[in-house]
Amino acid sequence: MTPEAGAIVLGGQAFVGDADGALYWPHERLLVVSDLHLEKASSFARRGVFLPPYDTATTLARLADVVRRYVPRAVIALGDSFHDDDAPQRLNGPDRDTLLSLQQGRDWIWISGNHDPDPAIGIGGIFRDSVVFGSLTFRHEPAAACDGGEVAGHLHPVARVRARGRSVSRKCFACDGQRLIMPAFGVLTGGLNVRDRAFAAVFSALDFTAHMLGRSRLYAIAASRCLPD
Repeated sequence: MTPEAGAIVLGGQAFVGDADGALYWPHERLLVVSDLHLEKASSFARRGVFLPPYDTATTLARLADVVRRYVPRAVIALGDSFHDDDAPQRLNGPDRDTLLSLQQGRDWIWISGNHDPDPAIGIGGIFRDSVVFGSLTFRHEPAAACDGGEVAGHLHPVARVRARGRSVSRKCFACDGQRLIMPAFGVLTGGLNVRDRAFAAVFSALDFTAHMLGRSRLYAIAASRCLPD
């Protein structure tokens, strides 16, 4: 695997793919994250499935680190920011304070997802179904057909490769230079193999790159070299 130092070219623009799973556009000072799934543990607990109840605090701490690194003028949360419609009301005081403090001094755009389709009260920011910056459209689910550039989430891409005699799976950015699918940022989020047919519907072929998340950098792997499940 060859380190790419986080460089991703999309729509002719230079982006930085952060090893924590965020995307930064230096020209616009724009930070993008997707699929936070805040309050997933509390959602499962209501159904009798008990997970460690620290997912929201941990995800927000990681997000705070990313915001401090890049100091963006705007943040787009690309849908499924909360695990269900009631999740914003279940935020505890400290987590709500953290979320609101991250928005101070910058624009914050919540994109509607399939888990959190409706605007929420008390979490700041503005709410949109999608938003356009330059030639790029930012939305939650990849469009069935897209003539211009697109940044989407929803699919939680994961790439699996063979390295040093063993199989390694990592979250990744999936990108063909015109369309990009974000990795899920939340700590309790699973993933979908980039060789799944859902990605073929977006990219039409295996002519895209999986930018795998490492500890401190990305590793660019041709999708055709990634292993299926």
